[in-house]
Amino acid sequence: HWETGEPLPEEKFQKLCEQKIFNAGMMACRQLYFGQLDMTLHSKYDPVAGEKGEGKSIFDVQREVASKYVPHSMPLEEDRFLCSFNHIFAGGYSAGYYSYKWAEVMSADAFAAFEDVGLQNEDKVKEVGKKFRETVLSLGGGVPPMEVFKQFRGREPTPDALLRHNGLA
Repeated sequence: HWETGEPLPEEKFQKLCEQKIFNAGMMACRQLYFGQLDMTLHSKYDPVAGEKGEGKSIFDVQREVASKYVPHSMPLEEDRFLCSFNHIFAGGYSAGYYSYKWAEVMSADAFAAFEDVGLQNEDKVKEVGKKFRETVLSLGGGVPPMEVFKQFRGREPTPDALLRHNGLA
């Protein structure tokens, strides 16, 4: 405690730790929904046909994608979230919203390299850190990102570490 110096009771500490992963599955579904909605609108949606009534409306597409990713939270008929979803129309992320989740995958997988050698093993952590510096931090944009990652981890990224870190595996 900040006044008494007493340590936080273990039970309260554990509850604080559990909050880190509270609703992680719902948040993951939400991000995947946004990413897929962005990709679908930029790759499959025909706005001309939608406006003429000869194809799906933008809101039909939204509901269709939502039914796959967030069926527990379907948009209401009056929902106009898309009108304010600036990331995919005015924020420079056109067909790139998925990169938020992809960055999380790569970050968690990169950190898992340190976990794999044991975070308490200082010598091994230094070795992994050196390899991280020589690949991820040093190669920058001069090498395609997937190649940089493969040089660091020896393989393509997987979502396993992210799922584990979020309490979903």
